[in-house]
Amino acid sequence: MAGILITLGTAFGSAAAADEVCKKLIATGNPEYPPFLWRDPDDESHLIGANADLMQSLSKEIGIPVEVKYIGPWGRVQEEAKLGRVDLLAGAFLTLPRFDYMDYFYPAFRETRTVIWVRKDSSLTYKKWKDLIGKRGITVINNSFGEDFDRYASESLKVATVPSLEQALTLLTLSRADYLIYEEDPGLAYIAKMNIQNLKPLLPPITNENLYLTISHKSPCNTPEMRGRIAKALYKLEKQNLMNKLVSSNIQLWRKQQAK
Repeated sequence: MAGILITLGTAFGSAAAADEVCKKLIATGNPEYPPFLWRDPDDESHLIGANADLMQSLSKEIGIPVEVKYIGPWGRVQEEAKLGRVDLLAGAFLTLPRFDYMDYFYPAFRETRTVIWVRKDSSLTYKKWKDLIGKRGITVINNSFGEDFDRYASESLKVATVPSLEQALTLLTLSRADYLIYEEDPGLAYIAKMNIQNLKPLLPPITNENLYLTISHKSPCNTPEMRGRIAKALYKLEKQNLMNKLVSSNIQLWRKQQAK
């Protein structure tokens, strides 16, 4: 009995210690990712979008504030997660290298599809990954499109990387690349923002990937007790189909902002 009491006391003590250390969670993500995430035009130190709204619903479920901050471009965001300077990434594909510095929460909160973008006058015919061999590709630095495609691209394709989606789209319109690899919804959003008329996506998509919430290994909030609370909350929110509503409302918000 004494051993049981000690064990229970330790468990309660660990939970209390986690609450003491984890007063607030800092979340971030890809800032060029509408309708999922983008910089708040009224306060560019923060991110808004469907994923940011999901973090606020998560905050209510776990009883801890979640601040969704702009940290920098996607490459820097991942470095900050490695160092434990941010707690959560609100939207990351699953890749083996990321397991080295983050834990993933299941289930995924959204599925996205990545497509090949080309100029409307392009002669590129795409049906399979091998159709891209010998062509000049471009994408955003440190982007992943799923473990299988990342490996194939590394071994078989010529894909340059640039710091931002806007730069990648500009280079494609100027014929500095034959195709761009990027997710469909954010691509459409930025094409509308930049008033680009001469680009189009090709189908089928190269991948359909899941977006996950992750927590840095070095986050002080990364405890068994906190991971359990977050996982339960995400499961509950997923069952409510919340993300479908959040994506729809944030598509409208993005369009409204770009029309100003």
